[in-house]
Amino acid sequence: MRTLLRMLACLLLLAVVAALAVAAWARHTGGFSARTAPTPLETGLARYTRSLAIPASAKSRQNPVGDSSAVQHEAMAHYADHCASCHANDGSGDTMYGKGLYPKPPDLRLAATQNLSDGELFFIIQNGVRLTGMPAFGSPNDDGTDSWKLVRFIRHLPKITPTEVEEMNGMNPKGPDELQEEKQEQEFLNGAPAAK
Repeated sequence: MRTLLRMLACLLLLAVVAALAVAAWARHTGGFSARTAPTPLETGLARYTRSLAIPASAKSRQNPVGDSSAVQHEAMAHYADHCASCHANDGSGDTMYGKGLYPKPPDLRLAATQNLSDGELFFIIQNGVRLTGMPAFGSPNDDGTDSWKLVRFIRHLPKITPTEVEEMNGMNPKGPDELQEEKQEQEFLNGAPAAK
């Protein structure tokens, strides 16, 4: 019994020392700001943890949606509307929202994403990733077709063309100010007096 109590006391002491070390490190490095880049250790641990969180059965799933220009265009529109605000139209993650997240959205064009299996990408889209800005887009009643199409589009991102990126600009969601400006422009073009 005494041995167990000593072991628990040592573990508690170790946990307190580790917490103090993390707090000192955070204070020394400027805190836990979302603006700083993750350290290589953080990145490695996050990827390893994400890998553990995806069931083996999900990793081995094959994409049931065939690739075609129609699937790519539909997925492009869905991506522009739902994903591009964080991941950017070109998949780089270089957006206002993406820059403010911690960890930053990955560059979907790079090997760290492209080397994931279709099943892993699907699982991430459907279920999100805890402790990141990646939400779960799937629902229990969802057959996942849209997510599988997005997997096809993510595979295309390393080869996306400037023309496609420009087309996606017209598919991105618009805020109230942009919608009001478009309405005023259309009214002016239809003969209404210019708004002041």
